[in-house]
Amino acid sequence: MQSQNEYNQYIGDDNFKKFLAHYECEVPLEVVKMRFAGAICSPNQNLRPTDIISSFWPDGQTPRLETKKEAELFFKFFMGLWDKILEDIAFNHLTLSYQSLDNIALFAHIRHDELEFGFLEGFWGGMSELKLPAYLADVADSLAELGGVYQTLQQRAQKGEDPQLLCKTLKDTDKMVNKTLAFIVENYALPKIKNFSPTSNSLQ
Repeated sequence: MQSQNEYNQYIGDDNFKKFLAHYECEVPLEVVKMRFAGAICSPNQNLRPTDIISSFWPDGQTPRLETKKEAELFFKFFMGLWDKILEDIAFNHLTLSYQSLDNIALFAHIRHDELEFGFLEGFWGGMSELKLPAYLADVADSLAELGGVYQTLQQRAQKGEDPQLLCKTLKDTDKMVNKTLAFIVENYALPKIKNFSPTSNSLQ
């Protein structure tokens, strides 16, 4: 299902990375995507795309948009990505990003950030406490624990442990994370996304 609104078309990964660099955003694209995904799945019903967009910069350092046209383009590009992630979730196609295993320590570092600063930060939406079903709280906790596994694997890689064993553990951990994300989407996010439209900017 493709967006019928050209205004919200995603500009692609390479162009989006250039866009983030232009606005001196230090959050990697992988984390941006997963923070959007977490927000879409979030129990925080008051969370909006603009809240997440502003979180990509430190307080008080959100880019100054000089003209109306610049502001329109700024939000157009972000909402194109938002709609793409929303569509992925609508079809339960949300997965971790593709990463090369050539650098195991870097791989594990990116994975940790995708979970901790990406999905989970978006999921909690700046709230320290949210009312959510017990099963969902348990699943969120399991994702946090898996994030810790990636941290441990990064440390082991930096110590020079067996790359083959580390690669296998990373792949197995990825499988568990992707299954957990699919569970959240199927059992919580999809039932709450009513009247899905890829051009929708809300979390209804």
